[in-house]
Amino acid sequence: MKLSRVLTEQRTPHYYCSHNKIISLHDNARLHGDLTDEEEVLDWLTSPDNMESSDAIEKVNKRMLERVLARCDYLAVFFYRRFHCRKCARALEELENIDDDAEAQSIHFVKIEDENLARSFGVFNVPALVFFRFGDTEDPVIYAGDLKNGTDILGWLITQKDPSSDMIEEMDGDELEELIESADFLAVLFYDPDEEDCPECQETLADLENIDDDTDRHGILFVKTTDDSIAADYGITRFPALIYFENNVPSIYEGDISAEEEVLQWLIHSKSEDTIETVNRDMCDKLIENTPYLVVLFYKHQHKVSESVLEELENIDAFTDDYGIQMVKTQDSSIARRYGVKQFPALIFFRNGHPLIYKGDLNSEEAVLDWILDDNTLELADDIEEVNGEMLEKLVERHQLLAVYFYEEECEVCLDILNDLEEIDEEASLFGIGFVKVSEPTAGVQWGVHSVPTLAYFRKSVPAFYEGALSDPESVLDWLTSQDMIELKNEIEEVSRKMLDKLLQENDFIAIFFSDDADCPACEEALHSLEEIDDDIDELDILFVKIKDPRYARKYGVKHLPSLTYFRKRFPTIYHGNLTNTMDVLNWLKKNRYRTRELNLFMFSIIAMGAVFIQYTCFLKFLFEPMVEKQS
Repeated sequence: MKLSRVLTEQRTPHYYCSHNKIISLHDNARLHGDLTDEEEVLDWLTSPDNMESSDAIEKVNKRMLERVLARCDYLAVFFYRRFHCRKCARALEELENIDDDAEAQSIHFVKIEDENLARSFGVFNVPALVFFRFGDTEDPVIYAGDLKNGTDILGWLITQKDPSSDMIEEMDGDELEELIESADFLAVLFYDPDEEDCPECQETLADLENIDDDTDRHGILFVKTTDDSIAADYGITRFPALIYFENNVPSIYEGDISAEEEVLQWLIHSKSEDTIETVNRDMCDKLIENTPYLVVLFYKHQHKVSESVLEELENIDAFTDDYGIQMVKTQDSSIARRYGVKQFPALIFFRNGHPLIYKGDLNSEEAVLDWILDDNTLELADDIEEVNGEMLEKLVERHQLLAVYFYEEECEVCLDILNDLEEIDEEASLFGIGFVKVSEPTAGVQWGVHSVPTLAYFRKSVPAFYEGALSDPESVLDWLTSQDMIELKNEIEEVSRKMLDKLLQENDFIAIFFSDDADCPACEEALHSLEEIDDDIDELDILFVKIKDPRYARKYGVKHLPSLTYFRKRFPTIYHGNLTNTMDVLNWLKKNRYRTRELNLFMFSIIAMGAVFIQYTCFLKFLFEPMVEKQS
């Protein structure tokens, strides 16, 4: 049929596709020229203005649809009813929102009111969306989702255009290892391509490809691999196997991998909820070796006590994550036996590979968390603890005094200095100073650490940097424990026993606030009042510190807490007034601080009286001794 004859058919819109674009001829009035001149009509059809597609979805009839199908590679057809169909109107509105996006993917949209034609394609109810590839009317694909969700529809159309995009991506080698390290949420399917060795692998793969789009929508990348070496690194010896990685932390799926819906729910739950990752023996060994702080729960499958403990501990998983402490669980009994675990469940805390077994009640999540975060648990004897950036931030917040050594593992000078500093680690702890090391490159940037080796001293989260020779540990310790580094502006400094003994030796005038380490509202009230006059006491040249140690207080005769004791050249004087009356406290300290002249006069009087007594005794002795001899 000639083009001129087609175009002159009465009031019939026509369509053609050029470069996969649908062009509509709605009205002869749009073409100002001779319709019988085929060259002129062809020029008009191919002009840029007429090549632009409309925002609305074009309506076609059966004959037009046949022509469009013959000319377009990818076509989405919306079957609807214009009247008495509310769903049709809402669905059409949603489809028109994604029309341009679909067009950008070379997927064309048309709509048609023809229920008889719809039934020929297997559509028995409207509204409905049908996708055609390369004009194949024998095998159309009907959309089975929600027609009011444009995002899902667009994704479905793109998938139908290129079915290979719905397949789980194959990846191996360095590329996969880099993805595991960099991806926040990643699922990796390990499988064997040989059907003889693994007959269920291909079937499982086909099942899991049905949920690939669902995992994408939840922000979880899904890849597959046949890389045996990477599988061996994670202890995978049987295929297929599925591992979920969250920020490079692995968790192995222990259920039926072919149950795609269960796998999907497990992945979504693992991403959205705070769950303890499941590991096998090789994965656990790898984590123990490479993770500075690792908590491992050993449990039994289908064991009521284990399930109860697991439920409790999952409530604190997020808190341990905040401190950079990783928590995993395993059913591997061989690892448990290696560390002397005979009863399940059991909890072991590995600090740089050093194990410590929890002996308390595992059903008390608060007790477990307190034990994990306790300084005595975190510390290692004769070793400065390695921490990551997350834990460092938490330690800086928690510790009043914290020394942090920033270094690089590949720096020989840094390692030599580290060996020197470890000589004073234990002594620094006696002074109440925490000591940690950090090799993470970006951990110290927020505090102005841009080069290594560097020693930072955090006092109430405020850093000071050591400018001396780090290779001289004694000088470093003197700097850390010096009075200048202990004092904090507008705050009464808290000290340990060791630190207080040192301050008493070095200072003539010290005021010490003794309080109880237990719950003591009166102590808090008194402390709040005394901190208001801290600066005034500093002006008296009196060092003001506080200590929570009732036993140490009894050493100086303090039996009731809270209490304020003033030391003048190590000689204590206890304040017996009201500690919340700050003016009385300040006047009492002034009186004791400036009684030097009175004290000297008193001491002189005592000495003079002693001298007179000695002289009088000598006089009596020499006077009466000759008389006694004569009488005898």
